[in-house]
Amino acid sequence: MKLLKIFDLLEDKIRHWLSHWPILYAFVGILGIVLTWRGIWHIADSLGLNSWWSLFIGVAILMVSGLLIAIAIGDEVLINAWRGRRKITEISLGETLTLAERVEEIKSLLNKIEERLNAKKKEEEKIAKDLEKKID
Repeated sequence: MKLLKIFDLLEDKIRHWLSHWPILYAFVGILGIVLTWRGIWHIADSLGLNSWWSLFIGVAILMVSGLLIAIAIGDEVLINAWRGRRKITEISLGETLTLAERVEEIKSLLNKIEERLNAKKKEEEKIAKDLEKKID
């Protein structure tokens, strides 16, 4: 557990430092990805997997884990397309303000619903008390 905490703190410090240098951060990330894939590639070669088996096993792993579409398309793109939304960069200022107004309308509506529910609960409690008095 202590070792994990040390690595977590180290990761936080490195990410914080790299966040000030975005281009360097990108190159470090690319280097990590390339070296990881190179290692996986060499492991597959050492196991004697041919290209078709590697492709089949890789796709099967991604499909079973649910990552195939997320990796190929991207979660955000997929979710937005499914919901019929556009990218945030495609939304105009007027639409953004309209969305903010809609959020306020929804909040107001929820408050009204909550008030009505509370009133109904009070009525139910009053009816229950009246029934208890009549039964006694």
